[in-house]
Amino acid sequence: MAPLAIAALGVASAVAATPAGAATFAFSTGNPDGRIGTLSRPAGPGAVQTETADDFALGQVSRITHATFIGLLPTGTALSSVRNVEIEFYNVFPGASADPPSGNVPTRANSPADFEIASATRDGHDGSLTFATTQLDPSFTVANTVVDGINRSPGQFTGGEGPATGQEVLFDIQFTTPVLLGADHFFFRPEVELADGQFLWLSAPKPILAPGTPLAPDFQAWMRNDNLVPDWLRIGTDITHQAPFNMAFSLDGVAGVPEPGVWAMMLIGLGAAGVQLRRARARAGAVT
Repeated sequence: MAPLAIAALGVASAVAATPAGAATFAFSTGNPDGRIGTLSRPAGPGAVQTETADDFALGQVSRITHATFIGLLPTGTALSSVRNVEIEFYNVFPGASADPPSGNVPTRANSPADFEIASATRDGHDGSLTFATTQLDPSFTVANTVVDGINRSPGQFTGGEGPATGQEVLFDIQFTTPVLLGADHFFFRPEVELADGQFLWLSAPKPILAPGTPLAPDFQAWMRNDNLVPDWLRIGTDITHQAPFNMAFSLDGVAGVPEPGVWAMMLIGLGAAGVQLRRARARAGAVT
């Protein structure tokens, strides 16, 4: 099924769950442009956690129920090799961050925060999201990639690691526990765990083109790994010098004041947020 058709299904499900007086919303960066693919994976044996994030904005408090993103899987890899998907959301720096920053990167202006919004994290392992995968193209080539070349200043420029070809795959995400966020600017970070090989998130046009959703201001995509935490680097401006990138993703759900039950759900989530934030800080403190 085409990406826009799948996104339409998500909007339809959001409409069905819309409380009286609320409206649906949908945001998309559009389709992949083939310029770059960037790693986004959990830590594993011999592999550090590596994250890519791109931004979006909400005009009012909103309940996100559905997301999509598009990336590359290695050629010949079965879609069943996807073990898990985790989604995180971040405020814009300096929210949830040490300020002033470390000085280990050229800038933190308009970057993701140091730490994720813990109450908004959704993980296939705990059932807070479900995911389905659809192959869009068995052979899709990107002109450049960033996998390992993520360094502190002054060595942040690596130029990328060259072109790659793989399967273009759409990930369709349903949040079984909707994500509740206020009116603000945020970053979206998907992470894919594979049984073998690595997932590369594909770039989308910047500025956003149709069928994408206009966004102003539209910040660029950022990247980090556990060797750089808590800092982030601009993929296009710092790492590759190819000019800013967006990444291919969409979000939809319900905009407006949530029902009382949704507020209760948020408060329960915030009760666990402190524990998760302490875990994230401990992880960051362990990096040398």
